[in-house]
Amino acid sequence: MTQRASELSGEQRAGAPGRGLTAAEVAERISRGEVNDVPVRSSRSLTEIVRANVFTRFNLIIGVLWVIMLAVAPIQDSLFGFVIIANTGIGIVQEWRAKKTLDSLAVVGESKPVVRRDGKAAAIHTSEIVLGDLIELGPGDKVVVDGTVAEADGLEVDESLLTGEADPVLKKTGDTVMSGSFVVAGGGAFTATKVGREAYAAQLAEEASRFTLVRSELRSGISTILKYITWMMVPTATALVISQLVVKEHNFKDSIARTVGGIVPMIPEGLVLLTSVAFAIGVVRLGRKQCLVQELPAIEGLARVDVVCLDKTGTLTEGGMDVTELRPLGDAEEPYLRRVLAAFGASEPRPNASLQAIIDAYPAPEDGAWTTTGTLPFSSARKYSGAAFTEDGGASSAWLLGAPDVLLSEDDPALAEIGQLNEQGLRVLLLARARGELDAPDAAQGADPAALVVLEQRLRPDAGQTLAYFGEQRVATKVISGDNAVSVGAVAAKLGMEGAEHPLDARRMPEDTDEMASAMEQNAVFGRVTPQQKREMVAALQSRGHTVAMTGDGVNDVLALKDADIGVSMGSGSEATRAVAQIVLLNNSFATLPSVVAEGRRVIGNITRVATLFLTKTVYSVLLAVLVVCFQVEYPFLPRHLTLLSTLTIGVPAFFLALAPNKERAHPHFVRRVMRYAIPSGVICAAATFVMYLIARHHYSGTGALDAETSAATLTLFLVSMWVLAIIARPYTWWRICLVAAMGLAFLVVLAVPWLQDFFALKLVGTQMPWTAVGIAVVASVALEYAWRLVGRRFGG
Repeated sequence: MTQRASELSGEQRAGAPGRGLTAAEVAERISRGEVNDVPVRSSRSLTEIVRANVFTRFNLIIGVLWVIMLAVAPIQDSLFGFVIIANTGIGIVQEWRAKKTLDSLAVVGESKPVVRRDGKAAAIHTSEIVLGDLIELGPGDKVVVDGTVAEADGLEVDESLLTGEADPVLKKTGDTVMSGSFVVAGGGAFTATKVGREAYAAQLAEEASRFTLVRSELRSGISTILKYITWMMVPTATALVISQLVVKEHNFKDSIARTVGGIVPMIPEGLVLLTSVAFAIGVVRLGRKQCLVQELPAIEGLARVDVVCLDKTGTLTEGGMDVTELRPLGDAEEPYLRRVLAAFGASEPRPNASLQAIIDAYPAPEDGAWTTTGTLPFSSARKYSGAAFTEDGGASSAWLLGAPDVLLSEDDPALAEIGQLNEQGLRVLLLARARGELDAPDAAQGADPAALVVLEQRLRPDAGQTLAYFGEQRVATKVISGDNAVSVGAVAAKLGMEGAEHPLDARRMPEDTDEMASAMEQNAVFGRVTPQQKREMVAALQSRGHTVAMTGDGVNDVLALKDADIGVSMGSGSEATRAVAQIVLLNNSFATLPSVVAEGRRVIGNITRVATLFLTKTVYSVLLAVLVVCFQVEYPFLPRHLTLLSTLTIGVPAFFLALAPNKERAHPHFVRRVMRYAIPSGVICAAATFVMYLIARHHYSGTGALDAETSAATLTLFLVSMWVLAIIARPYTWWRICLVAAMGLAFLVVLAVPWLQDFFALKLVGTQMPWTAVGIAVVASVALEYAWRLVGRRFGG
């Protein structure tokens, strides 16, 4: 393919310039495999999903123990293995559902570059580009393959995602463009010289690794917990094996069964499953709302956000605008100004929202008497664009259109009039006649103001409700816009945003990061913000410990989107913004954000809850094993007992609790928060159970004594574990009360039905020990309540 790339220049010269490849040439390249065939995947493949769910460290441990139990014990002692198979199957199915949702949404949100073939431009899928294609570029377009510039009209390309250099690079004919960069101003076309896996972006570590991946504290926290559990399990399990097989001289198979019964509950096997299922169901739920989650942990990240930075255009306002007034300045005549604006609109092949409104209001006449002789594309850094014409009488003129407070001097009397319009939330552009060349660095200097173009922005009907939601949830909102600060403040005020009455012009923002952070915390609305400033503002907020989400749809938002903790792009936004964002709102509705936040809070809040359940079991299992080794007694439980307890006090309720609504904002330090509750809970459960077991050992004697002791200990552990569940299920709703009650009823059924008694080897003997078990459980439950309240007061819940 490299040799073919070197031959391209000759082939291109053979055809008509600017027409692109012919259909025959495209077919020939496809047959040679010179296609942009890099697979674009939004998620793991089915094989990877199966492998990730099946081949885990704990599945291996449980699998080995299951095989041993199948060989030495009744089938009821092997139930834990079937539970693992079911859990793994559920995990695979749910992640597969999430994958299909992501893939279908990714197709909807996929960017389609415009390619010129046989002289006609058409949008095609990225994967259909072939070597030598002529690909058109405009503001916001992402360069999808490597190539050489064939046409350039003020073409400025941002390569910061590849090189880290923030300043745009002016590209001329013959210059190289690399995939992964994007256009910030101007337009043009380039010839593809490297496609597929030879393109620069494809050679980086998997497409998305160019960008900062979302850090998942939840997943990393669970990994940390599992690592510590593994370290605890090895010595504890080894000591337990020695204790049961060597020290106690009883039935070999029974020793094996009780040893396995001590090891299996140490493993929080369902915790990883529930985390995956919660994320997967979250993706499916958001997918139904046309929200594409490009990185799964982004759901969690947005739940932790405490500051949302919003770009006004396309977020608080709809993309379209309407020209409401044209105000001539000086001695300029309105008919002539209308003609200038019509020509200005016709000079730009890819107009932004403001220029499109002008084109709609002042369409170019069909005579085409004015000829465009030069253009200066709009740039967010400059805040204006330009065009030069030869008028129908042969006269030449050059015009600038942009921000009045940039084009006019600070003492210009017209600024007072403009300020009044901005206070009404109107957007004002200045049309000025340039005195020098358009491409001169000081083109705006000395420009003669000719007219004010007054634009009305269309507010999103749901933006006010969304801002109110964030206010209720104690999430600070900051409007960061390139427009006039007063105008932006007026728009925000119309939507009821707190702090909108004190907008701040970013040109007066301090450059020091700490001072900038203070200004950001004290104010809510910022205008005249440059793309680089947006990035610095995000960094300033992060320096104060804030978790920042940035929303946007324009090319000027890309740098800030990339650096924010969570980047959210509108589906109609530029290709560059969609490429760097972790979440894409395909329906372009800012009102979808509360759903994403709520879903993230549901996932992380509920996983924190159920993780406490799982790890309480791990703690009491390890402690019981240690106590058994220290006191040189038989392990009190068979695997069937702990399978029953785990199912009723953890497995089934955890599944429902993990999917329940939860609006609490996510808190940091997942591992610490979970272990603060799991350790005291596990200690109390283990202590109560072992005390009951020792009392029962002194009470019962003769044949069947061990079974009676086990039943009494099981009753104690069940009752104390149920109280842990009852605490975690708070605040109570009707279905939570029913859930806890149903688990208690299920255990009573096991104790009451003879064949279930035999199946689970549970039979309470006499009345003294069962009531003693209840009494110990009550004392332990009081201790649990005290411990939880103590932790809550000391560490803040």
